[in-house]
Amino acid sequence: MNDKINEFMIWAEDNGWTITTNQDHQLHLAGSLLSRYKEIPNDYLEFLSVVKRCITPDEKTWFLCEDEYNNRSDTDFKWNEFEMLSLEAAMDDEKWKSEITAWWNSYLPIVMSVDGGYSFYAIDLTNDIGAIVRGYEPEFEEVDKAAHNLEEFLELIMSNSIEFQ
Repeated sequence: MNDKINEFMIWAEDNGWTITTNQDHQLHLAGSLLSRYKEIPNDYLEFLSVVKRCITPDEKTWFLCEDEYNNRSDTDFKWNEFEMLSLEAAMDDEKWKSEITAWWNSYLPIVMSVDGGYSFYAIDLTNDIGAIVRGYEPEFEEVDKAAHNLEEFLELIMSNSIEFQ
């Protein structure tokens, strides 16, 4: 997988993305994230250990990295922003809120976008483990499969099959 990550990083830099390497390749994710998402696929953990920042040229789409997951990012969006918006929409409906939280417990967001509306990509951790799904407003929890795994997802981005600006 590391070859695919390196290939993606070179491609992203060549295409004007802001990409920063995690120099020490050490990953220190918050305990709260790790206790919620116990089975994060190794290929994504490897990606996070190598990539510190990854933002499209227009700065409207970005990969969530260690700083975002640990709430140390300078972005106005938290890593779980769309879950929080869904919970806010559920207001006092405790059953709906419980369903929203349960859904997000099974999907780890990895990319967020504000390009043409709010959307995200997430890793399926329960049903089709390791698959990448895409969701968008207003029903964030209704998703479509975008790729079978992270490697295919990166390949689709590099081939412009999944277009980020």
